[in-house]
Amino acid sequence: MDPFRCASPRLAALADGRLRVGVWDGHPHVPAPFGEPPWNRVPPAPEDAEGGRGLCLVAEYADRWGGLALGDGPLERGAGKPLWFEVGGKGG
Repeated sequence: MDPFRCASPRLAALADGRLRVGVWDGHPHVPAPFGEPPWNRVPPAPEDAEGGRGLCLVAEYADRWGGLALGDGPLERGAGKPLWFEVGGKGG
């Protein structure tokens, strides 16, 4: 199994009508928009690219998001990170 492969998304319905979506992957890098400034800017995907738009959608439509890189793991690759975002609810 590839340690950098993303796990299946986890969905949680929160009390005020928000939906939280979370994923875990084995790579230690926290990508934009989940990082702290100045690493919170998502570059646009090239028009002919087949992927690379998911993080742009999070930055555009999510109300809140976050991520946390977790320390060192085997082979100094890092222990990975959880990433999450929320949409909807009374304020969304």
